[in-house]
Amino acid sequence: MTAHALDGIIVADFSRVLAGPYATMLLGDFGADIIKIERPGSGDDTRHWGPPYDAAGVATYFNSVNRNKRSVAIDLATDAGRAQARELVAGADVVVENFRPGTMEKLGLGYDDLAPLRPGLIYCSITGFGHHGGAALPGYDLLVQAVGGLMSVTGPGPGSPTKAGVALIDVLTGMHALSGILLALRHRERTGEGQRVDVDLLSVLLSSMVNQASGYLGAGVVPGIIEQNRHPSIAPYQTFGTADRQIAIAVGNDKQFRALAGALTLPELVADDRFTTNALRVANRDALCEIISGALAGHGADHWYTELNAVGVPAGPINDMAEAFSFAESLGLTPTVAVPGSATRQVADPIGLSVTPPTYRCGPPPLGGHAAD
Repeated sequence: MTAHALDGIIVADFSRVLAGPYATMLLGDFGADIIKIERPGSGDDTRHWGPPYDAAGVATYFNSVNRNKRSVAIDLATDAGRAQARELVAGADVVVENFRPGTMEKLGLGYDDLAPLRPGLIYCSITGFGHHGGAALPGYDLLVQAVGGLMSVTGPGPGSPTKAGVALIDVLTGMHALSGILLALRHRERTGEGQRVDVDLLSVLLSSMVNQASGYLGAGVVPGIIEQNRHPSIAPYQTFGTADRQIAIAVGNDKQFRALAGALTLPELVADDRFTTNALRVANRDALCEIISGALAGHGADHWYTELNAVGVPAGPINDMAEAFSFAESLGLTPTVAVPGSATRQVADPIGLSVTPPTYRCGPPPLGGHAAD
């Protein structure tokens, strides 16, 4: 039998939608036993978030974050349901929940209620804006992208703030929740002591703004949207048009800039006083990009991808979803996996471990399908 990094870890998963289920799915991929607690009759909201649906009629949104789990339908509004939930927690190592702050406490299922039932319990609470002044705010990814500053630096140009094309902050929060749980498990391994793990979407977003946040804190710079996917501190680092479709070029140093100039048969750029350093290229970005755009117009994106990568210039065409998976496969990666019980292939877990790799033991569970277990 394949060894799993998290064999023996039992997770009582009260979470739904995306951030929590993403975290628990990743735990499940590495052997944790995930017991998904759902509302009778309706279950996780994402069971109904379609189209699209897979060949078995299951919402693909639900499929994306719920493999390697068992489902139990429990009505937490009833005394019997809450008693059943407490019984599950008594045998669990980890609890994950993403209800609005205060909800689990009202149900008698908060950390202080459950910790005495299970010595060493790790209790992960995922919220939108924390447990204090933002407790009443709904934690929707779009809202967090707006108030957290991400949309202020994303879009086609000034005055056009745009959200990311996926619920990016939910995914990042799920990853941070996973990290917090693993850290707490390591502490428990050494000391036997459990603890509460708190993660909120807004704090995760602010942390994930990295250089943009640091530029504000360290230099008082309030960034805005830069046109054409440009980088505020590097040039040329953006998308360009070609003879057929757009391509991304990410020149991060002077060596790569010299290689770019050579590939575009524009050696004079290297000696141009406007472009000899990155700081100068940023200052004279418009003039530089106009020259590069003219050269790129002579061929298509695939031609330039081949030519530029051959000389060490980071570049790639802007792929759609189908092209992205094909591109990954062309590089020898295995981006998809067949999962028992799933009507369609799923995205493979991106974490590779040489001794205890992820496994795919079952597809997303039917609602309440494991009550007998």
